[in-house]
Parts: sequence; structure tokens; C-alpha cells
Amino acid sequence: MFREAAAPVPDRPGHANRRDTSPPNATRTVNTLMSNFPGAASGMYEGPRPDSRYVIPRFVERTSQGIREYDPYAKLFEERVIFLGVQIDDASANDVMAQLLCLESMDPDRDISIYINSPGGDMTALTAIYDTMQFVKPDIQTVCMGQAASAAAILLAAGTPGKRMALPNSRVLIHQPAGSTGRGQLSDLEIIANEFTRMREQLENMLAKHSNRDLEQVREDIERDKILTAEEALEYGIVDQIISTRKMNNAAVR
Repeated sequence: MFREAAAPVPDRPGHANRRDTSPPNATRTVNTLMSNFPGAASGMYEGPRPDSRYVIPRFVERTSQGIREYDPYAKLFEERVIFLGVQIDDASANDVMAQLLCLESMDPDRDISIYINSPGGDMTALTAIYDTMQFVKPDIQTVCMGQAASAAAILLAAGTPGKRMALPNSRVLIHQPAGSTGRGQLSDLEIIANEFTRMREQLENMLAKHSNRDLEQVREDIERDKILTAEEALEYGIVDQIISTRKMNNAAVR
């Protein structure tokens, strides 16, 4: 839900903590209230790779240009695969947008794949990625692994029709933006309430556009948390097919 930002997670060695030391004020409170979709996990995203509790293995590959050292995420990017495995915030959104634009410039006629396992996140970060997905020329293949919750569910549905997929045991969660209004002057609270209403309408229109449900049905469904299995997401029109193995259709998924 919309809530105060969590305490910063320590950065990798050599990077300073991104801690906001500014004193609390009305503007900061309003901005914080508008920051998150409900259900977004706490924690900060640092750099282009998902945080991990273990050392990401690296490997060496001999190429025509010589010997190159890779990690899995760099190798996936080379294969035009973007992995979204973190909370959707401004940092992760900037990373995804940069990768989309870079891959488009490298080859505007080849598909780009986005693998999603995310608890959701910020509304503004969602719209930034969503608009970029619609803006770039290549088709966008989306694949849900694990879960696509909240904002991530919209990104899953926003892939190119016919190229939106889910693994058999993945799940999708949809709901409305929500949060507490906190304290403030009545005029400020009215501004926040109006913005909540605008964001909800924006979310409803996105989901109705990229599913087979009409606007009224979407409005009813997101009133409370609605959790969908892969089969239910297929029926809802959020994905186009369920893929259990690459052997089913070698051309369907990278």
C-alpha cells in the first residue's frame, strides 16, 4: 500500500547508502503517500541486477573478439532478455527503460523479452516502463515467472498480444492503488484523494485495454486483491499462453 519508505538497504561495497536525510515536511509526506502500489516489497534496488544473498557466478567465454567475462544478467541482455526481479521503483524503472531503448537501437526489428518476477511497486515507475514498452519499435514478449503482482501485472499484460506468457505455477495479483492519507490540511488531503482517483482510473483503463474484460468488470475486480493462477490469468486475458517447457514451442519463448 502507499506508505512511508522503508529504511535503506546497505549498498554494495563502494556505494553510499541512498538515505534521505532531509527533515520531514508536508511536500515530502504527500510525495511519500503517492509512492507505492499496495503489496510492493520493501528494500532498495541498486544497479541493473536483482539483489541476491549469494555471489552471482561469472564465467568466461571465448568470442571472435577475444575472451570476455560475463555474469548471467549480462549474458541475458546480450540475448535481448531483460529480467525484472525486483520491486518496481524509479531506479529499476530507469534500468528497464535504458535496456529497452538500447536494445531497440541495436536492432529495431528483433523482439525483446521481459521476464517478470516482481511484487509490484510505484505507479509512476509503472507508467514510465509501460509507456516505453509501447514506444519502442520491437515487439515485447513478457513472461511471468513466480509472480507478477500489482504494477508488475500491468507490465505483464502490456506485452505484445500473442507474446504474453506465464509459467504453470506462477500467479498474478491485481488491485487498486490505495493508501492512508496521513495528516495535513484539508486542501492537501483533497489533492491526494483526487490523485488517488485519477491513478485508479488510469490503472483501470490500462488493464481493460490489455485484457478481455470490460472497464466495469475491471473496476469491480480491483476493488479488493484479486489473485489469479496462470490458468485464470489466461482466461482473464492478461497472458496468451502457458508455457511449461521450451520443448512445447521453440519459437514461443526465448
